[in-house]
Amino acid sequence: MILNCIAIDDEPPALDLLTRFISQTPFLKLAGGFSNAIEGLRFISENEVDLIFMDIQMPDLSGIELARILSGRKTQHTPLIIFTTAFDQFALEGYKLDVVDYLLKPFGYEEFMRGANKAVNLVQLQTRQPAQVAVEDDYIYLKVEFQTVKIPTNDIVYIEGLKDYAKIHLTEPAKPILSLITLKALEEKLPKNKFMRIHKSTIVSLDKVTSVTRNTVYIDKLMLPVSDAYRDAFAGFLERWR
Repeated sequence: MILNCIAIDDEPPALDLLTRFISQTPFLKLAGGFSNAIEGLRFISENEVDLIFMDIQMPDLSGIELARILSGRKTQHTPLIIFTTAFDQFALEGYKLDVVDYLLKPFGYEEFMRGANKAVNLVQLQTRQPAQVAVEDDYIYLKVEFQTVKIPTNDIVYIEGLKDYAKIHLTEPAKPILSLITLKALEEKLPKNKFMRIHKSTIVSLDKVTSVTRNTVYIDKLMLPVSDAYRDAFAGFLERWR
């Protein structure tokens, strides 16, 4: 798989570094380098771009502003974004915009490749057919990669929604399982007496809950927030849990 990429940075040395890193990465194809976000936006509007490496602080139009413009468009193909910046205070904003990665300058090729690999893995997941789920009382059968995996529901700690796929966190020492399926599809299939959705991006295993507050679920030292949309259902669980 080859991703069409562009680089946007108003500092010539930083732009040169990005274009060089892109050009020497086998699964990336450099489609253009731009010194400001407006030029980059014009190019994206006229060409298919899979991935953008982009600075945040730029004149006229910032990287954050460009990311918001792209996320607000109702198109079938929205480029993935990796921010490159010298300032870590924008990390939370990048998380809200669902960027793939956040590279702090100065960064080397190893850090660059970390973000590039995340992007290509995400695209590969998105281009596959959505996984199908089957459930028994004690097991969930989930398509992972090209296999159907049998997962004991008692081994599930919590499930994290990440765009169009789900990350299932299991009891140690098992590693999380990643599958191209929405959290809503999983929620509908899981036993409702064992699992509860507490956030748009979180389903928890009720058996693994160790303590609670009105707005928070704890699984040992792990803290998971309860969002407003699920607070009424969670309040009912609180009454039963006590």
